[in-house]
Amino acid sequence: MATALARGIGEPVLAYDPTAERAVALAELTGGEAVPDPATLAERADVVVLAHKPGQLRDAARAVAPRARAVLSILNAVPLETLREVYPDRPVIRIMPNTPAAVGKGVVALAAPTGEPGEDPQLRAAVREQLARCATVVELPEAQMAAATAIFGVLPAYVATFAEATVDAAVRHGVAPGDAGRMVAAGIEGAAALLIAQDHDTLATRRAVTSPGGSTAQGLRALDRGGLRETLQDAFDAVVAAA
Repeated sequence: MATALARGIGEPVLAYDPTAERAVALAELTGGEAVPDPATLAERADVVVLAHKPGQLRDAARAVAPRARAVLSILNAVPLETLREVYPDRPVIRIMPNTPAAVGKGVVALAAPTGEPGEDPQLRAAVREQLARCATVVELPEAQMAAATAIFGVLPAYVATFAEATVDAAVRHGVAPGDAGRMVAAGIEGAAALLIAQDHDTLATRRAVTSPGGSTAQGLRALDRGGLRETLQDAFDAVVAAA
């Protein structure tokens, strides 16, 4: 996720990873620099981006917290209250991005300010401006961050699963896999653009392509028989519970 943001924002970064090759790869990708340890990164960076596993929060903070000027967290299921406890007296911002940020088509949920002492409006505005280069930024109460993850954080995996199943079905009907892949990707992109153009009106978008008794209507009926809507609702609830 950190790599996706770095690619999308398009500025040189300082990078550290326990696996040095990963840090070097990210530094080369952005024209930045790999550093040997977290303390060096914290001393030199304007903002430290936390992209480690949530369970590593306190271990990572031992070297970073005394030196960091500000902290931006992309850690799942780690609330601001915990971040502020581990990084006291430092501005802390929490976001939830998704991987399409790498190609300038991401979504980022930005946890709304809470009025806690130490919040830095200028830093927040600068972070938001950078994120807007590669993503649609939506400010949400922190209590809604888990739901945001279920809306867009997992969506690339869902869309890829849908595309894969569609390609497999097309191959069964004689379409070459490469042709099917190109068509389904372009179709997904077009459907998303149409939904945006229709002011996110899902009903209007669906009805525009669904003639009474036509092939789309038959396909939708098959999806309903398979329990698509209920399955998506269950998946949403599962993601929220995990986040």
